[in-house]
Order: sequence, then structure tokens, then C-alpha cells
Amino acid sequence: MIYAILAWVCAFVGLAAFAYRLPDLLRRRHDVALWALCTYFLCSGISFLVDLDLLRLHISAFFGLPNITSLITQAAVVVLTAAQQVVLVYWSSPPAEARRMARNRVLVFGGALAVLVASSFAVGPVAHSETATSTILLSIQHGGYALYMSFYLLICAVGQFETVRLSLRFTTMANRQWLKVGMRTVTVGASMILVYCVTRGVQIAGTRLDFDGSALDPVQWTAGSVGALLQIAGWTIPSWGIRITRARGWARSYRSYRRLRPLWWALYQASPDIALDPPRSWLRDLVPPRDPHYSLYRRVIEIRDGQLILRTSLSLEDFARVARCLGLPEDPTSPLGEALQVRAVLSRPAEERAERADASEIPARPPYEDFRDEVEWLSQVASSFNRLSQGRPGPVDAGLPS
Repeated sequence: MIYAILAWVCAFVGLAAFAYRLPDLLRRRHDVALWALCTYFLCSGISFLVDLDLLRLHISAFFGLPNITSLITQAAVVVLTAAQQVVLVYWSSPPAEARRMARNRVLVFGGALAVLVASSFAVGPVAHSETATSTILLSIQHGGYALYMSFYLLICAVGQFETVRLSLRFTTMANRQWLKVGMRTVTVGASMILVYCVTRGVQIAGTRLDFDGSALDPVQWTAGSVGALLQIAGWTIPSWGIRITRARGWARSYRSYRRLRPLWWALYQASPDIALDPPRSWLRDLVPPRDPHYSLYRRVIEIRDGQLILRTSLSLEDFARVARCLGLPEDPTSPLGEALQVRAVLSRPAEERAERADASEIPARPPYEDFRDEVEWLSQVASSFNRLSQGRPGPVDAGLPS
């Protein structure tokens, strides 16, 4: 049951990955690496699809050849193994060298595939069963088919070993985070398929050494299926992983945008001119119509503008008096100090917020060069402002001269 579920998932994921990259292939028809990658996805999906218990007997009946699906699956695996090599050499080697290396690999795996197909018709699965896994287990009891399967496993093992080697090599060269993650995932997948090859090899050896390897069957098909899934995921991660990074960035910007709102709103009410796009409604402010990055950028600028305007109404002596009244540190350059400055000025009526000649005495924190640091600082200011607003506003009023 679990094997059937894994097989269906692998078939669907492989064909879905092929469909996902197909539009790119139609636009970049001369990209050899992309052709090879799409070939890999297509063959991966086919290798599982044709051997599904629901379909394999119908496919065999259509071709009139018992267990032809086993050959189709094995041929697809050889092709996808070669396709992996082509992708990796084109990604990790200079173009001229990549063409030569890819051509050599295609010739080697093409020759191996020709031998495999000829051998398959010569020996054929000599046992028939309702499921693909049991058919293989029964067939390898016979010497000819055991030799054939050993040759097939050798092709797979050599290909996956090369995939591990080239993936590790390319991981050290890759300069993008998601590309590195993808290559590491491909490496793990290839390693699991090597486990499949070894386990199946042990089963074949068991037929000659009177050792019952059927107990290893769950290990080999789990390793093969999960390894295939990991490889498909690894090859697709570079294309969709960046979307995750972008979505996380948007979410982070939106979260900061919302965290700054109470401080921004207080400043906006005091000085409406700071807003480039005044909020038309609470809902439009809750869900900004523009890119969250841009909205956050504007919010930071408007907060800083609002703070500069209010600073002209507060002297250092006023600030120190309010801080002492509340039992707070007299540091105007801390997040709490900046919040206290805003709260102290806004606690007075608008008509009493006249500019003061001694307002320049309050030291100002220079803005951060890194925008993310500036956002983090203002988020702390906004948090302090909220605590002051929700805590004891009365003493703030009392600490200021009218």
C-alpha cells in the first residue's frame, strides 16, 4: 500500500515538474541543459507511471508483451540518469568542455541502453505477477535475468555515483542559496538511489547464496522512491525556492509595516503632510495597495519626518523632566527615549506645540545606513511608544510645562 502511494506520488511529481518547466523550454529551445532537465523530469514520471499496478497490465496487453512495463521503466531510468549527467556537466563546466563531456556520457549511456534493451528481449522476465515488485523478485531467481538485472543496477549505480560527485562539485561553485540547497538535495537523493542499487544487488546475490532477500524489499523500493522524489525536488528548488525567499521578504516587510503603524499614525495625526499617500480608509492601510517593501520604505521615511517635526517643540530640559517624572532613563537616543519624545510632545494640545529655540539641544541618533537596521530600530521605538501610550500617560502630561 505504501509503495503504491509512493509510486503514484513520484509519477505525479515527475510529470508535474516536466509541465512546470515546459514553458521555459519552449522559450529557450537552444538550452541543452534545460532540454536534459525536462527529459529527466519526463522520464522520471514515466518510469513510475507505467509500472503502476493499475496500469501495467493494460500497457502490457496493448503492446502484447508481458511485463513490457519493466523494460520501459528501466529504459526511462537509464535515460534520466544520462540526462542528469548532461545537466550537471553543463552547469559546472565551460561550454566547450561541457559539450564534449555531455556527448561522451550520452554515448556511454546510449550504448548501455542498447545492450540493456537487447538483453531484455533475450532473457525477459521469466515470472509474471500482479505487482511489479513481486515480478522482479521472482524473476531474479533465474540466472539469466539475475545477470540482466545486475547489469541494469551497475548502470544506475555508476550514474548515481557520478551524480553525487558532480553535485558536490557544483555545490562548491554555486553562488545562490537555493541552488546550493537544490544540489544538496539531489546529492541526498542520488545517495538513496545508491542504497536501492546495493539492496537490490544483495537480493540478487541472495538467490545464488541461498539467502532470502525478500525482507529487504521495503528498504529498496523506499530508498528508490524517496531518492527519486528528493532528486526531483532538488532539480526544481532553484526555480521555486526564490519565490519562498521573496514571499518571506514580503511577509517580513508587511509585519514591520504593521508594527510601525501605531507610531506612524500618531505622527500622521499630528502632521498629516508627512504622508505621500494619505490613507483613505482603515482597510486600505491594513492591506497597502503597493508592494509591501515600498510601503514599508515610505512608512519609515514618514516616521522620521514626523519625528524631526516634533523635535522642534521639545527641549532637552523638557525631555529630562518627563523622563524623571516617569522614572525612566534620561537617554533621548535610545528607542525608549525617541518614543518618549514623541509621546511628550503629542500629549500637549496642538496649539501649544510651538517651536522652541533650545530644541536643538536634544542629541539625535544618526540614521542607520542599512535599511533593515533602521526598520528594527523604529520597531523598537514603536513598541516603546505603545507601552507608554497604554501605561501611564498622565505623568507625561504633568511633566511638561504648558
